[in-house]
This record gives sequence, structure tokens and C-alpha cells, in this order.
Amino acid sequence: MAMIRSALEIALERSKDIKVDEASLEASGLRAEGKKAAGRFLEDPAGSSLAEALGKVPKEKRAAARSGAFDVLSSQLQLPSTEAALDKLEALSAGFSAIAASSGTGLLGGVGSAVADKRVQALFQQLAGFFKQYLDDMKNVEQAIRKQWAPKIREKERQMAARMGRDVRIDPMSDPEFAAFYKQNVSAARDQYQGALDKAKEDLAAMLGIEAR
Repeated sequence: MAMIRSALEIALERSKDIKVDEASLEASGLRAEGKKAAGRFLEDPAGSSLAEALGKVPKEKRAAARSGAFDVLSSQLQLPSTEAALDKLEALSAGFSAIAASSGTGLLGGVGSAVADKRVQALFQQLAGFFKQYLDDMKNVEQAIRKQWAPKIREKERQMAARMGRDVRIDPMSDPEFAAFYKQNVSAARDQYQGALDKAKEDLAAMLGIEAR
């Protein structure tokens, strides 16, 4: 018992010199509040005011809350898989505009919130076209791949039909060679668009005065 008590006393003695970084803890809490506010907004854009929620945070402490809200909204900016995914762009645009409105003391380079908001709107108009172009290009890439691979699939179907004595139809995606070729080419096209989207997010952060972490 004496040994255990001694070890505990040593641990307590060492820990008393550890100072809690209260500023970091506060910033972390404010960032979490910003994330929650953005989450509530995305769940109900019409019934939740993100600008109002961020505006309740004192100006000198608002940067962390704005950063948290930005993280949540930017995570929703993803390459779409269907045209239905484009429907959320309007809400996201409104969310980023709310972050612009909550800038308080100004943005990077002295750009005012009104100007930042106009830039956000302009960027989202570009993103709408960018996402539509992405969907069209991905369809074209898939069609080109299937067309290029069609003779090989037909030959495999012919060989299997000869062995089995009946007609055979192969789903190209079930063919390992096709699947690998498809993944390689689709991924290459997607990576190009993803790089452009990542750059757009960086530009958006700069517009809103969100510091990189």
C-alpha cells in the first residue's frame, strides 16, 4: 500500500505543474458550437438562422465558431453522384453567406462581408455548372469505357456460350478485367475534378477569412 500511495503522490506532484490551456479549450468549445449550429442549419435551412447563431458569439471569439461552421458546410461540398445531389447547393450557399455575414471585424485583406457574400454567390454559380459538367463527363467516360470494352465482353460471352451450349450475357462490372479498367479510368477523371473542388474550397475559406488548421 505504501508503494501505491507513493506512486500516486508522485503522479499528483508532477501533474500540479501542468497548466491547462484555457484559451485552446475555449476555442475548441466555440468551434464545436459552430459545428452544431451549422448542423442544425443543414437539417432545417428555413427554420434555423446560422448567421444569428454565429452572431451571438462575441466578435473577438467568433473566429473559432465560424471555423467550426465552415468545416461542417465544406464537408458537404462533394462531387455529386446524381443530379439530385445538386439540390443541396442552395442551402450550402446560404450557409456560407451566413458565415460571411458573421465576419464582424472584417475578412482577410479588408474585404467586407457584403463583398464576400457576392463572391460566395458567384463561386456557387460556378460550382453548379462545374458539378453538372462533372456528371456529364462521368457519363461520357463510362460510355466510352463500355464501348471500348464491348468487343472483349462479346468475345468472352461467345467463349462461355460455346462451353455451356447456351447463350450467355456478362455484366461488364462482374468481369474483373473490365472492373479494374473501369475503376482506373473513372478514378483518373474523378481525381481531376476533386483537385479543382479542393481548390475551390480553399478559395472559399480565403473569401470568408477562415484560417487553415
